Amino acid sequence: MTAHPRLSIGLPVHNGDEYLAEALDALLGQTYEDFELVVSDNASTDATRDICRRYAARDPRIRYLRLPRNIGAAPNHHRVFTECRGELFKWASHDDLYARDLLRRCVEALDERPEVILAHADQAVVDGDGRVKVPYEYTLATASPHAPERFRSMLFEPGGDDFYGVMRADVLRRVKPHGSHHHADRTFVAEIGLHGPFHQVPELLYFRRDHPGRAERANPSKRSRCVNLDPRRAGPLHPTPRLLAEYVWGYVAAIRRAPLSPADRRACYRHLAAWLASRARPGAGERVEDRAPVAPDRLTVSVDALVAGREGRRA
Repeated sequence: MTAHPRLSIGLPVHNGDEYLAEALDALLGQTYEDFELVVSDNASTDATRDICRRYAARDPRIRYLRLPRNIGAAPNHHRVFTECRGELFKWASHDDLYARDLLRRCVEALDERPEVILAHADQAVVDGDGRVKVPYEYTLATASPHAPERFRSMLFEPGGDDFYGVMRADVLRRVKPHGSHHHADRTFVAEIGLHGPFHQVPELLYFRRDHPGRAERANPSKRSRCVNLDPRRAGPLHPTPRLLAEYVWGYVAAIRRAPLSPADRRACYRHLAAWLASRARPGAGERVEDRAPVAPDRLTVSVDALVAGREGRRA
């Protein structure tokens, strides 16, 4: 690793020992190697600390940080970003899988397209064993040069895990840190998208693992998910109506803060009003991982062939 790696990867984790080693193998086995990997352990009580120390002893690109108490997922995501030093940045999840060429292809896309502020790749949902459940097409218009069109697509179209893309760190510093209201990740990525276009690498390189222990599954209610993001959300001062109101306000505030022309700002507000009016329609809350799994005979991709550390798992 160079003294000042070009790319920083931030991996916040809390009690992630079940899949953490697989994620670390996939990241450390990338064909692009000029990166640092900063792991922030949010006071884990399982074997997470032992796994992190073992990997950090083997690879100098890893910096392992441990918090003395659980500050919540949202503050830990922000903390790990502030610890990173690269001109490019990527959040990584402790339970997802990454094809060997993911980082290289995303960095190449940013180098080839100076107007693009975030690059990611095609993706699929995989189960706990890493088998593909739902490969899905990226339909968001985030590559548009027009901010209102990008914003509208992120409001109305399901899918996309751009939160885990490779971003220009200077742009990320200009947006408000990830919040802890309902669907705070959506308002956060929408604000990033108001600063510039994204690029989607047309290769299946990212695999989001859906399993019972994933935060969204382990915390089924809106309030429990928000408390997971920040323990200070517990208690009577943060009822569900407040969490929902902050969700809507997150979009409003993002539009207000973004570097938009008056005409583009008005267009974004119109899209937001139309989205609010549409929320009562059936299927408005569709999640990609809740779609029916694809038939096994339709799968043409082998996760084990693409992801470092999984070689030879299955014939």
